[in-house]
Amino acid sequence: MSKILFVVTGADHWTLADGTEHPTGFWAEEAAAPYAAFRAAGHEVVVATPGGVVPTVDRGSLAPEMNGGQEGADRIARVLDTMTELGSPLKLEEVNLDDYAAVFYPGGHGPMEDLAVDAASGALLTRALDSGKPLGVVCHGPAALLAATREDGTNTFRGYEVAAFTNEEERQAGLADRAKWLLQDRLTDAGVRVLEGEPWAPKVVTDRNLVTGQNPASSAPLAAELLARLG
Repeated sequence: MSKILFVVTGADHWTLADGTEHPTGFWAEEAAAPYAAFRAAGHEVVVATPGGVVPTVDRGSLAPEMNGGQEGADRIARVLDTMTELGSPLKLEEVNLDDYAAVFYPGGHGPMEDLAVDAASGALLTRALDSGKPLGVVCHGPAALLAATREDGTNTFRGYEVAAFTNEEERQAGLADRAKWLLQDRLTDAGVRVLEGEPWAPKVVTDRNLVTGQNPASSAPLAAELLARLG
């Protein structure tokens, strides 16, 4: 079957407006749900991070209240335990896109710290978009889109419709007033059209080969859409 590239944040914190380092990383469900779906369909998953650092899971994303109860939390934890790829990621800077049939970016606040300004990730996103291969990005993962630019300086995704973690969800999560910037605002400023759904409800937006999801609940339906495109 096909190989799918997971580009995962290498950050273990998100720097807030006052300089405080908010502990974070990747969001468990956003990696685990697509991973389980891709592996069940027979695909291989390869993980890459900036510098090849072993990614950190956001500990808050493992809590029962973030996973619909203890059963859901246990299910996510079991999947993460099987994701041995997380322990030996490739260096993002050395990834060859030709090796993969699709690319996927999970979220968590980590991408706000590193992938939003990572040139190698931005270049990979531009190549992936231009290749026509399925490209999936969920929740705070679209922060990585901010680092993708054309030669004229415009954002690669300018004019595209996307779903991404909204200002209202950030407010309800209690971090909007403490953030240096908000994802929905920055994407809009870059010319990307954010289609806002109900807070915390699944929402997937497709635009050409780009498939985006608004929040953790969007991870599984986004994965299903990517699988449909892989055939």
